[in-house]
Amino acid sequence: MTGPVRRPLRALLTGLVTATAAAGLALTGGGTAHAATPLPAHVFAPYFEAYNGDSLSGLANASGNKYLTMAFIQTPSVGSCTPYWNGDSGMPISQANFGADIDSLQAAGGDVIPSFGGYAADNSGTEIADSCTNVSSIAAAYEKVITTYDISRIDLDIEDNSLTNAGGIDRRNKAVKMVQDWAASNGRTVQFSYTLPTTTHGLTTGTAGDGSGLSVIQNAISNGVKVDVVNLMTFDYYDNATHNMATDTQTAATGLHDQLKGLYPSKTDAQIWGMVGVTEMPGIDDFGPAETFTTDNATTVYNWAVSKGINTLSFWALQRDNGGCPGQGGSDSCSGTTQSTWQFSHIFEPFTGGGTTTPPPANDFSVSLTPSSGSVVHGSSTTSSVHTAVASGTAQSVALTVSGAPSGVTATVSPGSVTAGGNATLSVATTASAAPGTYTLTVTGKAGTTTHTAAYTLTVTGTSSGCTATPWSSSAVYVGGNTVSYNGHTWKAKWWTTGETPGTTGEWGVWQDLGAC
Repeated sequence: MTGPVRRPLRALLTGLVTATAAAGLALTGGGTAHAATPLPAHVFAPYFEAYNGDSLSGLANASGNKYLTMAFIQTPSVGSCTPYWNGDSGMPISQANFGADIDSLQAAGGDVIPSFGGYAADNSGTEIADSCTNVSSIAAAYEKVITTYDISRIDLDIEDNSLTNAGGIDRRNKAVKMVQDWAASNGRTVQFSYTLPTTTHGLTTGTAGDGSGLSVIQNAISNGVKVDVVNLMTFDYYDNATHNMATDTQTAATGLHDQLKGLYPSKTDAQIWGMVGVTEMPGIDDFGPAETFTTDNATTVYNWAVSKGINTLSFWALQRDNGGCPGQGGSDSCSGTTQSTWQFSHIFEPFTGGGTTTPPPANDFSVSLTPSSGSVVHGSSTTSSVHTAVASGTAQSVALTVSGAPSGVTATVSPGSVTAGGNATLSVATTASAAPGTYTLTVTGKAGTTTHTAAYTLTVTGTSSGCTATPWSSSAVYVGGNTVSYNGHTWKAKWWTTGETPGTTGEWGVWQDLGAC
């Protein structure tokens, strides 16, 4: 990947173990280690931004996600060996911070994957293996997280400067090996995923410390580490190309598959695919519109991931999974595309446990009016806002029309076509000849063969008695003596006229006001 992943974070911190850490044994409040529930063989676990105050279990319940990757854990300063959530010394690794939420997810059959690192930590040197030079202390930090929250996988987000820190790469992998040995001796299942930037054709290559993602895995193998998952960040390519993000995900993962096959020649294709993870960025990524991952892309990637049997699907990040900022890229709180809230989550959620190949969701939309009713005196006008939204699939072009206007009432919708998610205006104008009463106007939206309607209740008030003359028409020709009704009055033409509106020609003009009718 030519450009770094830009994730706005705050710095992270915490106080950990010292003397006992040298033995590779974490000091936890719980004491005895016991086996956590392993993750499913195929799991969807989007990243949760732990640094912005959102409720972990609240968003999990709202979005329907049972598994979440929690970002991020790091040290508070370079040289520290103490992990904290978000590098915040007020958020140590303890039951008091996220413990109840994690318990809630686990009780409902889900779990979390705490993630060490992230772009800000990797950039600033506060990723724990870059910050801390004591391998046993790094291992103890991992073990503390495992036992405090009773989790079975840790994610290691390694990018930017962490990819060029050869010492940190080696310390990290030596610490992982210590934790794996500790877990085995304590009857625990503990997995490690390595989250790495990617090109569109696999990990960058080279030697440890020169920015090579592949060398991180090679170093892990040389240290005796069991690499459970290699998770590609399939976004932020920064190569100034226009991307089909679903296609690029597949070529990147295929390249990784081939690289892993070279490292693990005895593994079958299925076993290699079972080591692959993919993390997308819903909507417009940090680079800009040329790298936009759509809901259609998500369906394509989901079906591909099921067919290949990859291990992990994820995206950055759960709080982005809404359409609240159309056109905006790289936001932490919205995708920048037109989508329904949690639409990406709902596409990926069936992946957990295995999933089945599903057809793409049908494109659909909705139409509504605000307000949905109005009352006018005949001869006056009113408006209402026409709202469209994406109900499923992707945004379509929606043609808008209105029907049901009675005599003396003109109704129009402008513009006459919008992209689902856009708005229009219903304009209703009445003449003096409009009969008082209540009428239903129907706004119809049509996209392809799909139509949806919204009703507008129009009430016309005023008297209809007395105005017996023909309503004035701008296109009619009148001669002296002709009478018309207009704006609640009867008017008499003094001579030949056309197109001159009664009431606008003055006392000496063509129209004589005969009074209200």
